Amino acid sequence: MTNPAERLVDLLDLEQIEVNIFRGASPQESLQRVFGGQVAGQALVAAGRTVESDRPVHSLHAYFLRPGIPGVPIVYQVERVRDGRSFTTRRVTAVQQGKTIFNLTASFHQPEEGGIEHQLPPHHVPHPDTLPKLADEIREHLGALPEALERMARRQPFDIRYVNRLRWTHEELKGSDPRSAVWMRAVGPLGDDPLIHTCALTYASDMTLLDAVRIPVEPLWGMRGFDMASLDHAMWFHRPFRADEWFLYDQESPIAHGGRGLARGRIYDVEGRLLVSVVQEGLFRPYPAKPSPAPEN
Repeated sequence: MTNPAERLVDLLDLEQIEVNIFRGASPQESLQRVFGGQVAGQALVAAGRTVESDRPVHSLHAYFLRPGIPGVPIVYQVERVRDGRSFTTRRVTAVQQGKTIFNLTASFHQPEEGGIEHQLPPHHVPHPDTLPKLADEIREHLGALPEALERMARRQPFDIRYVNRLRWTHEELKGSDPRSAVWMRAVGPLGDDPLIHTCALTYASDMTLLDAVRIPVEPLWGMRGFDMASLDHAMWFHRPFRADEWFLYDQESPIAHGGRGLARGRIYDVEGRLLVSVVQEGLFRPYPAKPSPAPEN
């Protein structure tokens, strides 16, 4: 079986079908919609392939407009908005079956020396080597992974380890703050292309960020009471990094209201250096209650 990290690299290796037009695979998964991190990562690859390699991406702003269909290729159309002396801007439109499903604007910056230097330090957390893998933590609670989760675990390109042990009941969640933190890294090497590492981390950034919105309301794993979807996503890349080395994803939700929840994330390396800042808003709609069975006569 191909290593999941190798599959991720393949997923991010877009086919160029015309100048400024790329096509990405969309695996046939047992999901209602294409994973948003996949579309964001592929769109960023398309943008980056039109920019000189000495200008890494420093920010992206994206909107999820329609759910993508698993198994159907996605076409990425790149608009070269600006090529300045130190900044480059690209706009990407993702199209599937003739409909726009996603928009992304990315800015690339030639690195500069000097200027203001400071950062917020991370919270003190256990080292990832002392924490259980997510799949093992779920197995410990359930005894064994359900078949669907077992397949997902085998295909998961990132090792995810929650800083705080998962809570499985609403009683355990009482009084919880809207915060979550995970250690993550790709399950195998991703090569040496910095753009692939940036796009792989973009993929990962959509995996757990909305956890912070849900934690005060329901357990993260098990039956969900809400249908949720990413609405928009923004990232700022501060320092170079490798997505196949451990990074801490510290997440919080300052507000949830009116069917939407906002989440903010800070990504640090094991040395405590702030690498990336992330903000995302998600849509949260309660699943309709199932009707009670009719009483027997």
